Amino acid sequence: MEAQEQLKVFYRGERVVLVWDGLSAHRSWAMRSWAAEQDWLTLERLPAYAPELNPVELLWSSLKKRELANLASDHLADVAEHGIHRINQNRQLPWSFLAHTGLTIHPPTPPN
Repeated sequence: MEAQEQLKVFYRGERVVLVWDGLSAHRSWAMRSWAAEQDWLTLERLPAYAPELNPVELLWSSLKKRELANLASDHLADVAEHGIHRINQNRQLPWSFLAHTGLTIHPPTPPN
């Protein structure tokens, strides 16, 4: 199963907002075409290089200060996953990353 289909299955029909940085692969014709066909997916694009606007940069910063600090291991993915679970246990922390950027999420108005 392709990664795109895995996303759809994972979110089980929920609406998803994907915040994209300006990586050139995200602007490819194939990716734009695929994203345009997904009624469950809303894309929010960031400028080409704006780490201060990218909440994922704050997530990585948190992981690097705790779970990944001074780590040299073959289990990097497992350790990072543990850190993501730590962050998700605090319902406010992931949202604080977004708030720190000054950006907000406004869900689309459902159709009548």
